[in-house]
Amino acid sequence: MKVLVTGGSGFIGSHVADRLVDNGYEVVVIDVRDYDWDNKDRIRFIECDVCDNEKLNDIFEEEGFELVVHMAANTMLRKSIEDPMYDARLNILGTISVLECMRKNNVDKLVYTSTGGARVGDPEYLPVDEKHPINPTSPYGISKHTAEHYVWLYGELYGIDYLIFCFGNVYGPRDSPLTKRLVPIFLDKFLKNEVPMIFGDGSKTRDFIYVKDLVDFIIKSIDKIGETENKLFHLANGKEVSVSEMVRIMKEVSGSDIEPEHVDDIKGEVQDIVLDISLAKDELGWNPITHIRDGIRETWDWVRDHRK
Repeated sequence: MKVLVTGGSGFIGSHVADRLVDNGYEVVVIDVRDYDWDNKDRIRFIECDVCDNEKLNDIFEEEGFELVVHMAANTMLRKSIEDPMYDARLNILGTISVLECMRKNNVDKLVYTSTGGARVGDPEYLPVDEKHPINPTSPYGISKHTAEHYVWLYGELYGIDYLIFCFGNVYGPRDSPLTKRLVPIFLDKFLKNEVPMIFGDGSKTRDFIYVKDLVDFIIKSIDKIGETENKLFHLANGKEVSVSEMVRIMKEVSGSDIEPEHVDDIKGEVQDIVLDISLAKDELGWNPITHIRDGIRETWDWVRDHRK
């Protein structure tokens, strides 16, 4: 099967592209920048902005894809607050562009990756299941959820079979501190003996999931597209971990004795989130296996080896 991975040069997308090749798929990556994949000699890279619909459609016509894993997106919540136009362009218009190319070129299988927490906003109850009311408090949450509606609509109108996976807070090797996510920023700061910042008092909780567990599952789920009763699933650990606890684990693993600085909280970020993952377990066999300390250890080893 020939697979297109949009955003395949990104943190999670690069892992997906490599793992697809490992599992025998023919892989094409579309992104605005290249990447040094483990399987670089077996991955075809095409530089393209997914919002460039004319060029993207030419690529679809030439390549003959059978499946699309759509991961190209703005994934930075704080960036969406600073520049909501950029966020909406990439997350909404970019998704429509991909869907239109699929429609025009008779590609009928899609994996769309979304967010588990930001789409919900401040939760009414925990853990958050797939039936929880949606009230996002950031442009990022709005744009990712809006794109989900377009995926559903193209499924209804044009017969595209799809799975939507809503992630918890993904961490692991290859993530960049430029994304402003907790784990890569703190490990990078500890490596450089610099003081990181915690927004708020550290009591916020998140549902952290290791990238390799996530990617393995995405690849295994491809054969189930079009066969499941439900089409949207939460993928996370289903465990609530505070920012302070995560920082404590990162300090222990890295051997750092640096105390973070606390600064004012950021509006638009939810206080607490943990996802109910029972639906994905029951219907798809989701079973994250990496303990958070082991995942942080592997991530720290990668940061130490690649950021010297």
